[in-house]
Amino acid sequence: MARYMETLTIERGGFRIKVPESWWEFDVRPESRDDSIRRMVAERMDERPELAQYRDTYTTFLRKAAADAWKSGALYCGCMAESFGGDTPITGTVTVSIVGGRSQTGEALSTDPQVIAGQLAVREAKKEGDAWRKVTTVEIPGVGPAARTYGIEDIAVPDDALQRTIRAVLMQTFIPVPGQEGKVALVAGSSQVLDLADSFFDIFDAITSTFRFAA
Repeated sequence: MARYMETLTIERGGFRIKVPESWWEFDVRPESRDDSIRRMVAERMDERPELAQYRDTYTTFLRKAAADAWKSGALYCGCMAESFGGDTPITGTVTVSIVGGRSQTGEALSTDPQVIAGQLAVREAKKEGDAWRKVTTVEIPGVGPAARTYGIEDIAVPDDALQRTIRAVLMQTFIPVPGQEGKVALVAGSSQVLDLADSFFDIFDAITSTFRFAA
């Protein structure tokens, strides 16, 4: 999977980020997201008629991604869904959320990247095919250090009575928000195409490296 070349700058309240030009942004608001996604998929099918057989797959995937993003407080959600000649489309998402937390005594949790990294659990694969997670810190150009996790993880299906999970490529980067105690910008990239994990790690890292706080 080739690394993207052309990008589109997304600006929201308090931040901006660049994503591949071919990625889609979609409305995550419950009152309007279904219509927005339906129009977006229809436009994509007009541009790429060969993808028409995947219309339902795209629509279902985007609706679920939008609903999950809304529940998590996402401010931006983008998605790719491309066919490269195989039977299954290649899909991935990137979301940006502002999140925070407090201790049991009500104190804002530290946003120091080293502290956050120390609180995130590493997971080792005991055998081939197991889920795994690595924890590190990275330097975001023009922003500063940030804690990061990446790996192949089992993600709980939201509101699922059977407590099922979905295995996915996942990268999460926790960027401290200047001047806001206990707040971090969480840039999360995910894909269920496990065979392309390394490629997606590169893509998610490249997108996250463009994150900037707006002046």
